[in-house]
Amino acid sequence: MTTKTSTAYETAPRRVPSLAILIAISTVAPVSMNIFLPSLAGMVEAFDTTTATVQLTMSVYFAAVAAAQIFLGPLSDRYGRRPVILAGMALYVVGSVLCLLAPTIETLILARVVQAIGGCTGLALGRAIVRDLYERDKAASMIGYVTMGMTVGPMLGPVFGGLLDESYGWQGGFYLMVGLGAAVLVASLFNLHETNHKKTSSGGLSGLWRNYRSLGRHRLFWAYALTAMFTSSVYFAYLGGAPFIAAKKFGMGPAEMGLYFMFVAVGYIVGNGISGRVAARVGILKMVVVGSALPAIAIIALIIDAGLGLAHPLALFLPMFMIGLGNGICLPSAVSGAVSVNPELAGAASGLSGSLQIGLGAFTSALVAWLLSDAMWPASIWPMVTVMALGTVGAYSCVFAAIVLERRA
Repeated sequence: MTTKTSTAYETAPRRVPSLAILIAISTVAPVSMNIFLPSLAGMVEAFDTTTATVQLTMSVYFAAVAAAQIFLGPLSDRYGRRPVILAGMALYVVGSVLCLLAPTIETLILARVVQAIGGCTGLALGRAIVRDLYERDKAASMIGYVTMGMTVGPMLGPVFGGLLDESYGWQGGFYLMVGLGAAVLVASLFNLHETNHKKTSSGGLSGLWRNYRSLGRHRLFWAYALTAMFTSSVYFAYLGGAPFIAAKKFGMGPAEMGLYFMFVAVGYIVGNGISGRVAARVGILKMVVVGSALPAIAIIALIIDAGLGLAHPLALFLPMFMIGLGNGICLPSAVSGAVSVNPELAGAASGLSGSLQIGLGAFTSALVAWLLSDAMWPASIWPMVTVMALGTVGAYSCVFAAIVLERRA
């Protein structure tokens, strides 16, 4: 595949997607992950079920996003980014309607799978589109700008979700998802132009194993992809525990909880902004080193807060700013490194790296929720902090591997 220069937006002869549409398609899945976080505790009562079962609406969603990306990346390498994303956005709208109408928790969980498969097309392939247009270091900057823009939605999602919960119950957030999905689908029909002009004959499902086997030979791919995976797991561990700790320990309602969730999102936006401005200049490796280390500050702060016995929501949520900041600095560069080892397989690399991120995220989120169930340690921060610490150790181990491999190269 012939890559374009960093001025592709200005000089490419073919029509390319605008930055706005890349942000829009990348926003759908993250918004759907967290918009109803303030409603989780209320859904336990609404469906007369348990905390662990309600958490499946989150963890099963993550697992479906992880599994789907394995196939979506190669499909887009073979057939193009545009048709795969358009089909996905249509499926997302269908899944959102099914969620809204779900009469039981089991039906809602299944509908979330449909929603996840459709919504993750933009999340997975938005990064591949950026790599179609830019070289590695510039791609890291552009991915930073895209993720900075797409974080505004997830930042405001819990706020609106909490407010809608007070007026319409747990279904309020799903009304917003239906409208968002329909709007992005229409916008994509008119503004999402194809960028994969060097489609691979071995792409698609028939060449899935061959493409991933080729990709798997690149140790540098694994170093960057696993760094992104472990760094993301720290954030997902927080998502699995914070809503229930906030409700049980601090007695927070949905609207108040939604406002506090903005700390992590603001940190993520700041980190993405830093990535967008400096990644192309300083290189992706330095960004990954710094970004993957910052979550440790949040973990230390949580431990100190618990040791001092601080009983205020800020003791739980303020340290999460550093989690968001670290993710925002590390992930654009780690993803750019992963998708750049073989530009002809950018879709497959984007899909696999995204699958690893969300896959471990689903596991850690469900694990923390299970540990916080009434049978284990209700309202304690220690299960969440322990899982977050393990993720940080894993991330920095992979960063060390990336440093060694880059020096050898």
